[in-house]
Amino acid sequence: MTSNEWLKKGEFRTIFNHKIFTIDAGEKDKPILVILHGYPTSSYDYYKVLNQLTKKYRVIVHDHLGYGFSDKPLDYSYSLIEQADVALALWKQLGVSKFTLLAHDYGTSVATEIIARLNKKQIDITIEEFILCNGSVHIELSQLRLIQKLLKNKLTGKYIAKLSNEFIFSKNIRNVYFNKNKVTNEELKEMWLQLTHNDGKAVIHKLSNYINERYFFWHRWIGALKTTTIPTKIVWPKNDPVAIYKMAELLHKEIQNNTLHTLNNSGHFPMLETPDEWVALVMK
Repeated sequence: MTSNEWLKKGEFRTIFNHKIFTIDAGEKDKPILVILHGYPTSSYDYYKVLNQLTKKYRVIVHDHLGYGFSDKPLDYSYSLIEQADVALALWKQLGVSKFTLLAHDYGTSVATEIIARLNKKQIDITIEEFILCNGSVHIELSQLRLIQKLLKNKLTGKYIAKLSNEFIFSKNIRNVYFNKNKVTNEELKEMWLQLTHNDGKAVIHKLSNYINERYFFWHRWIGALKTTTIPTKIVWPKNDPVAIYKMAELLHKEIQNNTLHTLNNSGHFPMLETPDEWVALVMK
């Protein structure tokens, strides 16, 4: 599927004076699944599984501010705290307050911020189930790529962002797959087009600050997972080279009410690399 075809599936909604690209698919009377996507990609990560997910759910997925087709303002913090604000405001605008929450990678930290607020009764939503997919919430265990380290650095970040190109991007995405042949050059091109849409290269280094926030808010977000009573499903590939499987095992011990579901022979983007197996575990 091309970026333009994906774009036609959604619409733009204005949240805090910024345009947020949103897909709202499936029958309105079905249970709701909201999705928080990962870094540095977009809602496009779910193009292979959307039709299968809508057999069970009304699916809502948006591009975080700074990602995909959403606005990419230069004068913005790109804090995970603010990404949580955007997500909550979007769901409220859509009239959605009771749902299953699925989060992957970067999205897992947006989700843990939301759960932290929910634990403190600061927001009025009901999360019926939390599906947690290979996100380095235990940042101390994360096997960060070199480019991630350079981008998050205040001295080198903006220069690395300027030097980034489709070849470097494609190489780094391909390297987090278990089977490198499972991602096509066409897919990588579409991901790059969305990354650079709306002058996206100018904010890439700002997006990378989420890694620093994972250290700063560690106690708040890991604490939220330890105290939540939301039924949680951990869906984790055994061969993720970034969010290593040891994280899943640790989360399985820490979260009160959870089940761990393992994907074999899959890397960091299981919804793209092994979509049928991933969907089967998500919908199990």
